[in-house]
Amino acid sequence: MGILGKIFTWWNGATIGTLFNSAMTGEQVGTDGQGNRYFRSKKKRAADQPFAGTERRWVIYEGANDASRVPAEWHGWLHHSYDAVPESHLPPPRVWETDYTPNATGTADAYRPQGALERGGHRARATGDYEAWSPEA
Repeated sequence: MGILGKIFTWWNGATIGTLFNSAMTGEQVGTDGQGNRYFRSKKKRAADQPFAGTERRWVIYEGANDASRVPAEWHGWLHHSYDAVPESHLPPPRVWETDYTPNATGTADAYRPQGALERGGHRARATGDYEAWSPEA
């Protein structure tokens, strides 16, 4: 992406202002498996600001800005559920855990069940265990 794309787009990576702000007022604390970088402010918020005494935390995405790309452990850190950086206290991954898959809503890969309008709108007829509601009954 060229310099004009960085200046005028917010949906694909960080803007110039965010990158500048991160370099000047923030310190990088970690990176996840997808390349997203996590930052915190170098100083705590003043007493006259909302959330006084807490640090500001943010993420710069590697690629498209999609909040579903933040892993659960980093989501907890971003929202002040715990103070330690996730790598310092995570258990080893379980064998049943799967890798991240992007949110496919609104794309051609989105889940469309049988009977969805995008698949023709035809679904199987109701079976014998279904009885229509009637106001007289």
